[in-house]
Amino acid sequence: MAHTADHGGHDHNHAGHGHAGHDHGSTDKKRVLIAALLTGGFMFAEAAGGLLTGSLALLADAGHMLTDSVSLMLAWYAFHLAGRAATSRMTYGFHRVKTLVAYTNGIAVFAIGIWIVVEAFHRLNEPSPVLGGPMMVIAIIGLAVNIAAFFVLHGGDRDSLNMRGAILHVLGDLLGSVAALVAALVIITTGWVMIDPLLSGLVALLLFRSAWALTRESGHLLLEGVPASLDRDDIARDIEGNVTGVTGVHHMHVWSMDGAKNMATLHACLAEGADADQAVRAIKQRLAQSHGIEHATVEPEFGACADAVAEHSHH
Repeated sequence: MAHTADHGGHDHNHAGHGHAGHDHGSTDKKRVLIAALLTGGFMFAEAAGGLLTGSLALLADAGHMLTDSVSLMLAWYAFHLAGRAATSRMTYGFHRVKTLVAYTNGIAVFAIGIWIVVEAFHRLNEPSPVLGGPMMVIAIIGLAVNIAAFFVLHGGDRDSLNMRGAILHVLGDLLGSVAALVAALVIITTGWVMIDPLLSGLVALLLFRSAWALTRESGHLLLEGVPASLDRDDIARDIEGNVTGVTGVHHMHVWSMDGAKNMATLHACLAEGADADQAVRAIKQRLAQSHGIEHATVEPEFGACADAVAEHSHH
């Protein structure tokens, strides 16, 4: 748990002026921009190559690179927005933009995957000629570009959904380039063009897998689900057992803005005579140090719960 606990430390200086050492935000932002320009630039070359050589595997990889470069640009924009301060209308700031981008991104990849599968099916019924030589050259360059983009992103922050989404895309691209390369080699050596739609179908399956993971995780965060690394009931029991004066914890909610910034609200029942201020401080400290929850709202209670009293008066 220790590494999530010190996460908030990085995030306070999110605007990133000159202390790139502590601040993942500003270096991640540069990394994502470089990767976006690399993949975006090559995507046009690959799409043109796919049309000229008649290769669906190249077009599939270019299609993937399109969502890839778009999502990397969006990821860059999300980092850019996350540095903006909260406003009176957007009280959480703009951190959730990253989660929204990850979710949209996953859905876009699904759509591309479906198109590839349909097109591959057509081509298996009606094989079309493919120029193996030029296809291989383009696939090799594509592989080099993807490897470069992967290494640029790989040095970034692993806990950020935004960075993980970006890395997933580039990995999928890498596999797409490998598939195109294998298809080109088979076509050059044996002349068997069916390998092209078959391997592009395989790329589509990889796309579906990464899209599902990304959509599910970001959807969970958008629904204010408890982050995968935390267990709400365990945290409540931990507070009850380790903070003096606390007799019970209820109405507890734990959620995250972007997979990295965790928050909680809870009601804490206190023993008669306990110091409420001291208890609240101790609970917040426990949440931050043991569970990586930097932002908590704690309501101390003596005797009956305020919400329970309110409910009775309604009936």
